[in-house]
Amino acid sequence: MSSGRDGLDESLWGKSRGLDPELPPYPLVRHLLDTAAMALYLWDVFLSENQRARIAEGMDLAQEPERARELVGLCAGLHDIGKVSGFQFCSRHGARYLSAELSAGRKKMNVDRAGHDVAGMSAAAEVLESLGFEDDEELAVTQRVAEIVGGHHGRFHRLEAGVGPAFLGDALWVRQRAAHAAAVHGELGAPAAPESFRAPAAVLVTGVVILADWLVSQEGYLRRRQRRLEPALTAHFRRSQADAPRLLEDAGLVPVDLRRLPFAEAYGIAVEPNPLQRSVMEELPASVRSGKRGGILLVTAAPGDGKSEAALEAERVLATIFGTRGYAFLLPTMATSDQMYGRVARTLLNQSGQDAGLTLVHSMAWLNSAYADDSLVGEAVVTCDGDEAAAGHIRREADLRPQRWLRGPKRPLLAQFAVGTIDQALMAVLPVRHNALRLLALSGKTIVVDEAHAYDPYMQVLLGRLLNWLGAYGVPVVLLSATLPASVSDRLVKEYLQGAGHPGRSLRSRTFPAPYPGWLYVDGESGRCTPMSPPRQREQARARSMRLHVTVERVVHGASGNGGKRNRIAVIQRLLEPLARGEGGVALVVCNTVGDAQETYRALREAFDQRSHEDGGKVQLLHARFPGDVREARTRGVTEGLGRNGPRPSRRIVVATQVVEQSLDLDADIVISDLAPLSLLLQRAGRCWRHENHWKQHGYASGRGRPAWADEPRLVVLDPMAGGGCIPVQWGEVYSEYLLDRTSRKLAEPESGVIAIPDDVQRLVEAVHGDGEDFEWNDPGSREAKAWTEHTGKDTAERSMAGLRAIHRARHIDRLHDLHHLEGEEDEWELSTRLGADSVRLLCAYVQDDGRVTLDIPGAQVLPEASRNGRMPAEAVREVMRRTIPVRADWFRDAEPISISPPESWKDHPMLGDLRILRLPIVRGTVQAVKIGDKSMCLDADLGLVRA
Repeated sequence: MSSGRDGLDESLWGKSRGLDPELPPYPLVRHLLDTAAMALYLWDVFLSENQRARIAEGMDLAQEPERARELVGLCAGLHDIGKVSGFQFCSRHGARYLSAELSAGRKKMNVDRAGHDVAGMSAAAEVLESLGFEDDEELAVTQRVAEIVGGHHGRFHRLEAGVGPAFLGDALWVRQRAAHAAAVHGELGAPAAPESFRAPAAVLVTGVVILADWLVSQEGYLRRRQRRLEPALTAHFRRSQADAPRLLEDAGLVPVDLRRLPFAEAYGIAVEPNPLQRSVMEELPASVRSGKRGGILLVTAAPGDGKSEAALEAERVLATIFGTRGYAFLLPTMATSDQMYGRVARTLLNQSGQDAGLTLVHSMAWLNSAYADDSLVGEAVVTCDGDEAAAGHIRREADLRPQRWLRGPKRPLLAQFAVGTIDQALMAVLPVRHNALRLLALSGKTIVVDEAHAYDPYMQVLLGRLLNWLGAYGVPVVLLSATLPASVSDRLVKEYLQGAGHPGRSLRSRTFPAPYPGWLYVDGESGRCTPMSPPRQREQARARSMRLHVTVERVVHGASGNGGKRNRIAVIQRLLEPLARGEGGVALVVCNTVGDAQETYRALREAFDQRSHEDGGKVQLLHARFPGDVREARTRGVTEGLGRNGPRPSRRIVVATQVVEQSLDLDADIVISDLAPLSLLLQRAGRCWRHENHWKQHGYASGRGRPAWADEPRLVVLDPMAGGGCIPVQWGEVYSEYLLDRTSRKLAEPESGVIAIPDDVQRLVEAVHGDGEDFEWNDPGSREAKAWTEHTGKDTAERSMAGLRAIHRARHIDRLHDLHHLEGEEDEWELSTRLGADSVRLLCAYVQDDGRVTLDIPGAQVLPEASRNGRMPAEAVREVMRRTIPVRADWFRDAEPISISPPESWKDHPMLGDLRILRLPIVRGTVQAVKIGDKSMCLDADLGLVRA
């Protein structure tokens, strides 16, 4: 079939799989026009004002944004031009409809397999030349467009890594590529080449191309168009433009405008803004007003001071000035993300954001009950990747076929509002597939990073690299922290400013001290700093002042009786006697390891209440080693019981690990904690009397005040290093021995018995975590010297590793392949945002007497099997995944691979294929432990996964 336009042959197909097999495949030129039309609409509606400005600026078209728009459409319209090649013969159904003239090339062109993305990159120069793009000496613009065409499957290629001439075909195929390109070019108004095309702008354009391609490749849409093709290409293009709004709306990607309500109404809380929040609302606008290219805001305050609401108020100001839409709220863990998701969802509803796209962004988000009530079955995206893929790549390509818009593996950050783990954003600066799409998603929003202190040196470098790219894109950023050392905040602010164009040498002598509590705003363009006004800072300090009484208990770890009165369990029991035997109250016991938490919970249950957590016992246990659904339910129960609004239990002892350390809104009468680095102790202490000021004004939850024994906020630190002790063996490398030793010594100082919050916080953080070089070298062979050497060596190694893995800084990118500079085809499971032992997900299954393997102990739910093509009903996948537990991969180093492998039918499934299965035998109705290496493992309903 010929369109009659310069001999364009519409028998060249673009989409075949998943369409009506009784009809010819979907013509390639039609798909190119669809994608171009969608890219134009994305420019008009989806992209923020800031993104459009950065793309136009990157083409030197800041004064001609309409030209930049057309060129983005052209890049999208050329994305599949490489299918005019030997690709046409990779599908029997598609090749059957080729014209006789084109079919004649089958034997010569079908010898080698190659990706059409690489073929398009190789052919781009001749195609653009046919459109009148002038080839200057460096071929800069032509090469940039070629890189975008080659990168539309999420991975950029070296320009030198082209395909052979045989695969691209003879002169006939050259003419067809030119005819297809001319058709797209003509419908777009024949845009001329820009003067330049800088790499950061090209990265964003690539993200637009990927998204546009996905949106118009949905199976239902293609089937409808396939059944009724317009006679002329111009009519087809007009219909594609008319269809674009509905496709974007169905995808949940149409931005909405929120009603700007008064503070209390916006957040659904019956209080007025505190001085910190009021300062952001009233003083920040004047600091930002003259800015043009984003800025970074650092907010520092004690836990419970309303930093989250302050950040959302800052987003209102920053978005208005810098033209961003929505925000991404990034947190350190899945548990904190889950809780923040609920808070943000309520806030959006209060502001008439019912239609706003809000996603929960972490690897197991679709299991969150508040988020995953909808069916996971969605409309497929038609791809041709499987036809081209080499053997062994099936699962990689399956990962490119998400089941539901905004629930697929790449797209959640694209929603106007997103809440999730920091890892999902850090992937944007690792050389993984679709990092360009992640950068597109992030660059249109205001970015809020909560708990900025909570990341190790490896993650800090990745965060700095992300800030560098956000600075280059003029994206406003808000960093929140209760205990951030000045050295870390300085590095992060400088990375942002370097991205914004400030030379590194001009920043070396500068520091960016933030008031505590308070905020510091640094303008991206000028580098000008504006702090919170001193009167407001003093007002905030007075409003949230608290004298935290700190008691250090010297303890000995080990079996009951070991260490006598100093035995850790005995000390905890003594401290909790007034609560358990007396008038009640609420205590939080924070342990450094899951094993310690399980042992502590078991001992306290035996001493105070024989009932289990599930049976409503007053002793409860929360850690990360429960199946996902159990952990979610336990987290919800703990936060409701210890939250601001209650109902507050009369007697409750919560034994937990670090999962309660950050962003969970808990209030305890007393906090008992294992020794940890001082910044983390302060975080844990933030759960002590957290809501006291609020309750004094508005009444205590459940009408019950604090018990008489809790006459002051109190943190008890269980210190095994006090008096010359050592770190327990089971702590391993959880924390740096150097930081633990410095913390122990600091707490031993007389003045540390009472910590004035917020006045003493920054001083204490700097004393332990700062960059000061006050180490005493008089005894270089001492334990302290060895710990310091190990600490600094590990810090340096982690920073170096992150620097090697991360993509280059935004202004150092020359070729787009620099975004994928590591060898291979790295995807998310191959590069980690967290350094250390790799994590895997473990499913505990049960082997019944008759040999059946089941998900439950009674044996009613047999392990589901996937169909021959590796597919499984979404509900069956959820039923499996919600029972999984994150564990260290090295636990299974000595296991027989076949003993922990998933069923054979799961091996090609993108989620189930990577699971480890712990098959627990059931003998006479009792679950038996399984030996893995030198450890036994078993899932206990009350304790979680036990490894001993």
